[in-house]
Amino acid sequence: MTGAPPAVAGRVAVIGGGPGGLYAAALLKRHEPGREITLWERNAPDDTFGFGVVLSDETLGGIESADPEVFAALRRELVRWDDIDVVHRGTTLRSGGHGFAALGRHRLLELLHERCRDLGVRLRFRTEAPPAAELARTHDLLVAADGVHSRTRDTHRDAFRPTLTTHRCRYIWLAADLPLDAFRFEIAETEHGVMQLHAYPFGGGACTVIVEMRDEVWRRAGLDRCDEKDAAERCGAYFADFLGGRPLRSNQSAWTAFRTVVNERWSHGNTVLIGDAAHTAHFSIGSGTKLAVEDALALAGCLRDTPALPDALRAYEELRRPAVASTQRAARASLEWFENLSGHVERPPYRFAFDLLTRSRRVTHDNLRLRDAGFVAAVEAEAGIPPGTPPMFTPFRLRGLTLRNRVVVSPMDMYSARGGTPGDFHLVHLGARALGGAALVMTEMVCVSARGRITPGCTGLYAPEHEDAWRRITGFVHEQAPGTAIGVQLGHSGRKGSTRLMWEGIDQPLPEGNWPLVAASPLPYHPGVSQTPEALTAAGLAAVRDDFVRSAEAADRAGFDLLELHCAHGYLLSGFLSPLTNHRDDAYGGTLAGRLRYPLEVFDAVRAVWPAHKPMTVRVSATDWADGGTGADDAVAIARAFAEHGADAIDVSTGQVVPDERPAFGRSYQVPFADRIRHEASVPVIAVGAISSWDDVNSLILAGRADLCALARPHLYDPNWTLHAAADQGYTGPGAPWPAPYRAGSRKPPTGRSA
Repeated sequence: MTGAPPAVAGRVAVIGGGPGGLYAAALLKRHEPGREITLWERNAPDDTFGFGVVLSDETLGGIESADPEVFAALRRELVRWDDIDVVHRGTTLRSGGHGFAALGRHRLLELLHERCRDLGVRLRFRTEAPPAAELARTHDLLVAADGVHSRTRDTHRDAFRPTLTTHRCRYIWLAADLPLDAFRFEIAETEHGVMQLHAYPFGGGACTVIVEMRDEVWRRAGLDRCDEKDAAERCGAYFADFLGGRPLRSNQSAWTAFRTVVNERWSHGNTVLIGDAAHTAHFSIGSGTKLAVEDALALAGCLRDTPALPDALRAYEELRRPAVASTQRAARASLEWFENLSGHVERPPYRFAFDLLTRSRRVTHDNLRLRDAGFVAAVEAEAGIPPGTPPMFTPFRLRGLTLRNRVVVSPMDMYSARGGTPGDFHLVHLGARALGGAALVMTEMVCVSARGRITPGCTGLYAPEHEDAWRRITGFVHEQAPGTAIGVQLGHSGRKGSTRLMWEGIDQPLPEGNWPLVAASPLPYHPGVSQTPEALTAAGLAAVRDDFVRSAEAADRAGFDLLELHCAHGYLLSGFLSPLTNHRDDAYGGTLAGRLRYPLEVFDAVRAVWPAHKPMTVRVSATDWADGGTGADDAVAIARAFAEHGADAIDVSTGQVVPDERPAFGRSYQVPFADRIRHEASVPVIAVGAISSWDDVNSLILAGRADLCALARPHLYDPNWTLHAAADQGYTGPGAPWPAPYRAGSRKPPTGRSA
């Protein structure tokens, strides 16, 4: 017989008496009753900030499994509801099937205090914790649950490497004695600007009320000069109809700007961060207490199951980090939606409500239809979508070109041309995707000169043989996939040219046979590695502009239906737009107007020769993802300028302008930029960037965030992606006709046979 393994971390210190710290202490003591656990909280036991907290069914399930006694106590207190009310300009729209559970924060803390005392955790209230370094020396484990302003995190900043981002809205936590049976979002359009209210029940006939607005609205309203009592009264006046004469009450309430906390590491030696000390996620997705409690569950479980402390802390972080990152991406999308609320309020009521409900990308068109089919049907009816037609299969018109659905095969460099000439590979590649149901198939970036190529494998439109080869491809598309449009993307590599094929070393110079580069300024892409380009002179600017014009004329003769000017990703025209790559001191540099001058000159010259009935779009990088570079405000101004010059749509991408960028990758992560451009610049947009499912496309189109969706990798995985999306949704209408030879495959084959 062998004895039980020794307990990991026999002596534990916990800093912070919020739900995360208390529950971590309780679970650690429950798993190992012999542990000595002390928790420090500088406030009194009955002090608490805020009012109600929301817990998900997933979190409650974890609590039930780990500690049935706490779960039973919580279950007796929880208020449950399924509905969300969205109030838009006096119209209240209700969506059901969402499922929430909440209780008062004060009551939650009381239950956790009782549980800790029953288990033998020492609770030291009204007591500042000793310094983190001292506790780490005198204990086996230090759990830092000391919140968004964590002193522990700051003490070991070099180890945890935190990034703290302060956002653009101010908010305040209040409450009202008002019974609600739904989560409520309400908008107040005031003389100072748009304000929003988030409210939900938490028991005893009371509800939490959060009032939020942009910082500039808060200042214009004079709320920055109000004390706590005045702030509650002023907020009550803005939402008087909702409150029905009831006052808003506060509880040490203060206006706050939300801060997103991200740490590169969550543990250092025997010190570990949980809850807001490790990460924060905006309250609009109801995640703060949920994340802290789930951290406590994971940490206690890893310490129970892993014999060595370093391994247990590593396991905890590996287990929690993916879930937290996903939540933070959703929360970031949600908070940015509310930051830009003024750009959404003009939408019709149902589309506004749908946009709000799907803002974080966690609730989608299909998911919401499962929850409340009637609500989604009302949204689609308001948008004019025929019954039984998924939003992605509605037509869209650009000048004289009508696209039968909203799916675009995004430009994808194939690096498979010889001397700029597309060959059989391109015929099969583009032809297969044209047969696959997308409304518009785009070429890769087609270069306007030999020196404008990225690699020796890039296609061009600067020689007669190129034009002939492209005509063969467009002819196939028009003859074999009638109704499918094919577009050409024209560009010049600028400082990113003369490099190897992608799979031989992306952005790496050719080992031999390099050609000279030109750019806005003589700045190499990779300093010390890349070739230094020559800054374009007046003569060079004119010559490159004329190259674009000749290629556009050839594209028309070759039979293309649409032309896109590539002004993104750090290539030549993009290099003029970004202040990071344009250091010119002439008329083509300096201010944004100066940096726009040359791309607009090229656009105007191309538009002048491109047939009037054919649409022309522009791809831009809406942000450089780098300090000092192009940002979202610039992107709106850039898009507006191109639209004023005749662009029919803006293809909104991001980044790839400088190598030290820091993109915020995630599902549909570039869509908010497209959404903002669409509404502020009043121009149709093509959304791109990690849009991978037909559900995403339906959601974006119906919400009004995009007019078209361009997908790249999904079309590499499945050339028939659009047709399969139609089959998956049971759609057989005109937005996705199967080619006659393929009709026998229009139904998904069975995957197996039962005996």
